[in-house]
Amino acid sequence: MPNGRGGRGRMGGFGAGLGGNCLCPACGATVAHQRGVPCFQQKCPKCGSPMTRER
Repeated sequence: MPNGRGGRGRMGGFGAGLGGNCLCPACGATVAHQRGVPCFQQKCPKCGSPMTRER
């Protein structure tokens, strides 16, 4: 990292970038990450649990 601050994004997150998927920790379903919408604000389409960002 050029700034010497490590690899974490704002607010202690990981700043995973624009692409990627959101993953359901309960049932394993994945959906495409929507720009500007954090994964934890999305509900799983299968079981309704909050999603997390896939790494």
